[in-house]
Amino acid sequence: MPKKFLIFIPAYNCEHQVPRVLDQLLDPKVQAFAGECIVVNNRSTDGTEEAVKSWMAAHPDAPVRLLRNDENYGLGGSHKVAFGYAIDHGYDYLVVLHGDDQGDVRDLCPLVESGEYQNYDCCLGSRFMRGSRIKGYSALRIFGNYGFNWLFSLVTLHKITDLGSGLNLYRVASLKNRYYLKFPDTLYFNDCMILAQCHYKQKMLFFPISWREEDQVSNTKLTSFAMSLLRMCGQYLTGHKKFVEQEMRTKIIDDYSYQVVASNL
Repeated sequence: MPKKFLIFIPAYNCEHQVPRVLDQLLDPKVQAFAGECIVVNNRSTDGTEEAVKSWMAAHPDAPVRLLRNDENYGLGGSHKVAFGYAIDHGYDYLVVLHGDDQGDVRDLCPLVESGEYQNYDCCLGSRFMRGSRIKGYSALRIFGNYGFNWLFSLVTLHKITDLGSGLNLYRVASLKNRYYLKFPDTLYFNDCMILAQCHYKQKMLFFPISWREEDQVSNTKLTSFAMSLLRMCGQYLTGHKKFVEQEMRTKIIDDYSYQVVASNL
């Protein structure tokens, strides 16, 4: 039986980039495996929502649905919206493709065409392994990423080559117990996911991707981000189970609700 794929595009203030991301869906190799695509607008303050609507109107046959979070949940919160959507709608796999046009979903095609993805609970795009292509990254950021990849590898006893790129694939069955709900609704969500996947002994595959930074805007404060990652590793070392099961959110949200504001389906 063919596997059902859902593509999830988290979008926040990326009106200029998100149409280019949606253009990737038009590639025949992507159309061969992709089912529905949901763009999750995390209460953007620019023209992101209108840009998506315009693209959808220009491509009425593209199976795209635009959702708007009822609150600004953060990047992690948007992931929780999409994970829940995939579970509730019976999808087998969820593809995460960030709306800022840094990654390329076509990098997944070899894994899908070969069927290799079916051997893993998650396939995580890696900017920092052999075969990857990076454009626009400073030497300092590359060096820092290598350092934290090494640290997480040491802490988890798994080879980690990226802590969170904008292209990932998840087996939805591995998410159904919703262990991720207490994770931060922030940029740290992906880091917690990797630690939890190691704790739960989920099968992970890192695969090389192309990555670019051209007109993207980053709000990450590198020093505070690095300190938070160090604290996270320390907490994980003191007790895996306690770490992954603790409440990590600063604001408890019982229902990551959203509205469907446009649909081509």
